[in-house]
Amino acid sequence: MAITRRDLLLTGTAAAALPVLGSVAGVAAIGTAQAQSATELASSKLPWRHALSLFGKVKYAADFKRFDYVNPEAPKGGVARQIAVGTFDNFNIVVSGVKGQVAGAVAFIYESLMTASLDEVSTEYGALAEAVSHPDDFSFVTYRLRPEAKWHDGKPVTADDVIFSLDSFKKHHPMYSAYYSHVVRAEKVGEREVKFVFDAPGNRELPQIVGQLTVLPKHWWEGTDAQGRKRDVSATTLEVPLGSGPYRIKDFVAGRSIALERVKDYWGRDLPANVGRNNFDELRYEYFRDATVAIEAFKADQVDWRTENSAKNWATAYDFPAVTEKRVILEEFANRSSGVMQAFVPNLRRAKFSDPRVRRALNYAFDFEEMNKQIFFGQYKRVSSYFDGIDELMATGVPQGKELEILETVRAQVPPEVFTTAYTNPVGGNPEAVRDNLREALRLFKEAGYEVRDRKLVDVKTGAQFTLELLNSDPSFERITLFYKPSLERLGIAVSVRTVDPTQYENRTREWDFDIVTNSWGESQSPGNEQREFWSSKSADIAGSRNIAGIKNPAIDKLIERVIYATDRDDLVAATKALDRVLLWNHYVVPQWTYNKVRTARWDRFGRPSELPKYGQSGFPFIWWYDADKAARIAKKS
Repeated sequence: MAITRRDLLLTGTAAAALPVLGSVAGVAAIGTAQAQSATELASSKLPWRHALSLFGKVKYAADFKRFDYVNPEAPKGGVARQIAVGTFDNFNIVVSGVKGQVAGAVAFIYESLMTASLDEVSTEYGALAEAVSHPDDFSFVTYRLRPEAKWHDGKPVTADDVIFSLDSFKKHHPMYSAYYSHVVRAEKVGEREVKFVFDAPGNRELPQIVGQLTVLPKHWWEGTDAQGRKRDVSATTLEVPLGSGPYRIKDFVAGRSIALERVKDYWGRDLPANVGRNNFDELRYEYFRDATVAIEAFKADQVDWRTENSAKNWATAYDFPAVTEKRVILEEFANRSSGVMQAFVPNLRRAKFSDPRVRRALNYAFDFEEMNKQIFFGQYKRVSSYFDGIDELMATGVPQGKELEILETVRAQVPPEVFTTAYTNPVGGNPEAVRDNLREALRLFKEAGYEVRDRKLVDVKTGAQFTLELLNSDPSFERITLFYKPSLERLGIAVSVRTVDPTQYENRTREWDFDIVTNSWGESQSPGNEQREFWSSKSADIAGSRNIAGIKNPAIDKLIERVIYATDRDDLVAATKALDRVLLWNHYVVPQWTYNKVRTARWDRFGRPSELPKYGQSGFPFIWWYDADKAARIAKKS
């Protein structure tokens, strides 16, 4: 359940993500007219629910007044200025990730059917929808829209808008071609009711992830712009779109800045899930392509809040008077909500990376321990799982119990080490360990058909030297790839490091035109349908999909389905561990590093609830507010 509306749309503003649908072919028939009639009769008797949770009971009752982690008395007003990374040339979220660079802030002008609680695991409450119902077999779900839900032009949000949104995303964005691949259709079944029909029962996640659908205004997209031109939902645009959410676009400078203003007559301001939220009158995002320039802008008080992704910057860049004077606050927030795999990713579509021994050898050439010491000030730990950070889901030791039972079903299709050996990364950090690791890398290359001739690693059959390009989109990441480069060259590999602008980088990765890139996959506490998008054979050939490695493995395909169709939490945990273990032992990536906290710096002009949500990290800016008294004190000191 890792893909959310915010994940999808923040790709334009966040360094990685913190951030649609393709047509479904060959779906199973629903059955005879008699069976369908019986199903519809049964669905009319299903109970309506105010919330959905994947496993277990929901925390807040139907008559709840607000979430526990908000301040219901939070004042409204003020501006929150934030940093965005990269650029943007598009406001059309339907083609985000496929065409152009979407402005991530556009996410906040829209609503989805449901909204997540930040102090529960995988639980969502009604937003555009006031109620939801589904049968025990999860074969379909029905959402009932709120009568008061309105677009910013005053027109009601309708069932037709929901259907139009599903169809548009499915047709024009590859990400959800996998995510919603089992959604057969959406149909209007009442004045304000939309029914989503699935191709088979048993997928307990589908009713809930359908609720994450971003709903678009059909009448606006099928209308004409100020010049009388018909709008095209499949094309990029910088025309300010119509939304239904708590904010609307106030102004922007393409590629440089975008400001959102709070909608004073927002229809959903008094919903229990919105009490104490959306407190700023304006959210402003300033775009930077260079991290050093962004830091200097923060120091100059041109932006209020900065999330720091660099260990070096965190250790060295915040020693300036405003920090000493406590006008700038440095604070880390625990990340309990997600896990991650971040890695160097070889392109398996290229023959030279097809042998797992080659990929394992590339891992032996990576001296993480020395890099952590020299570049990261010892702040990181090595990623050791595709679900690193969620201990319950990480494969450890050797498989046992239900996990072992699941792995037995694919025993003939997975490496034998899956059953006998706990996965570990090579460990460096001192000259002797590095020499041993490089010797092991050369042994693996030799087994794969390579040998060193005249200090060059060559293919025994062709005599061609092994070459690779390390591709970056962020100049600050060059120090990482340049650190890795000499170790690879010691093996006889011809290595080039290339940094390109974000647009070229995105185009190259969409077209699979790369040797090795760095990528990260965020994982939720409850993995599900998004795993198809990450690792399935089908997604490997879909341009723009998140299976950037190009993994095609029938055993992994089977394990993904086992995750998706887990019957309870224990089953989900066992299936996820099995998937993790098989991914690791195929050596698809060279794991990098992780840090389980979010580093932040802010000018001290904001207030926040006394207790932040367990799974919400900082919760900024949505449950924070502008504190005029603090702002005045800062102004006096400056």
